[in-house]
Amino acid sequence: MEKAGIITGYRAVTNRSALGVGFIAYIAVGLSDHSQAAQRAFERAVAQAPQVRECHNVTGTIEYILRVEVSDIGAYKSFHTDVLGTLPAVHALTTYVVLDSSKDLRG
Repeated sequence: MEKAGIITGYRAVTNRSALGVGFIAYIAVGLSDHSQAAQRAFERAVAQAPQVRECHNVTGTIEYILRVEVSDIGAYKSFHTDVLGTLPAVHALTTYVVLDSSKDLRG
């Protein structure tokens, strides 16, 4: 199955608390500039941010959904202000804080 491209990788299931992750959020990101250049610039910026564990380009009223994992609310505030808040095309941010995950199949 690996040779056929069906299996593309393996995952390790980690204990996020043991890794110091105590705060997880999804962030809906709206851009003010909808050009391909603006989207590529945004994607490059979040690729450099270790707090961003997932970045999805989506349809609808926003352009992106991010999964962010940090140690606590203070670390999230710093990320929100010092990283996302400095990106020029970012127009709107809506944060959804994860309270619990009854099903999570990611590694």
